Amino acid sequence: MLAILKKEINSFFASPIGYLVIAIFLVLNGLFLWLFKGEFNILDSGFADLSSFFLLAPWILIFLIPAVTMRSFSDEKKQGTLELLLTKPIAHINIILGKYFGAFILILIALLPTLLYVYTVYQLGNPIGNLDMGSTLGSYFGLLFLIAAYTAIGVYASSLSDNQIVSFIIAVFICFLFYIGFEGIADFVSSNFIEQLGMSVHYKSMSRGVLDTRDILYFLSVAIFFLMLTKININKEVV
Repeated sequence: MLAILKKEINSFFASPIGYLVIAIFLVLNGLFLWLFKGEFNILDSGFADLSSFFLLAPWILIFLIPAVTMRSFSDEKKQGTLELLLTKPIAHINIILGKYFGAFILILIALLPTLLYVYTVYQLGNPIGNLDMGSTLGSYFGLLFLIAAYTAIGVYASSLSDNQIVSFIIAVFICFLFYIGFEGIADFVSSNFIEQLGMSVHYKSMSRGVLDTRDILYFLSVAIFFLMLTKININKEVV
């Protein structure tokens, strides 16, 4: 698995992909949070908090993570190297996890510079330090688990087609469905159970600084579920 992970990380940064992902994520967040006038602008909100960032980030990641993961297996299929990779003495689940953690780490690298936002808002508070660190920390944990689920969905979508654009569209659709789709359906049919199937309600719960084991188990279950589906698809390639 470590060999696959290292290969994925190297391939990201050997091409413009890794740098573009980091730059796009930071530029988009920076523009909406600090420059563009609107509901996301921290300076216009009058409050020393990062709720705007944690509200905006999931929507940017819905498109950004599928763009990172779309090549995971699609590219291998298109180039005809997947069969060669699967014949190597490496367990299929290790290949999947190597590609999964490679994409996950890249997104974490993109997320790290946003800690500067925490310092900035901390200093802008009146008095200095007037920032709810519990809520901020919980929101970051929520974002990490959300990224884990999005990445698993992206890797799964990549295993469905040898066309990267098709994989990207499928991943965006599934991420959108899980993040806000179930909540919309729940509002329509007035079902709390359906609402609990969506990521948004669990993410918002963690963003309040409450690290409930039910929310953590939910995100882990979604990630494991899609990784298992990926394994099923990859096993079919061998048959």
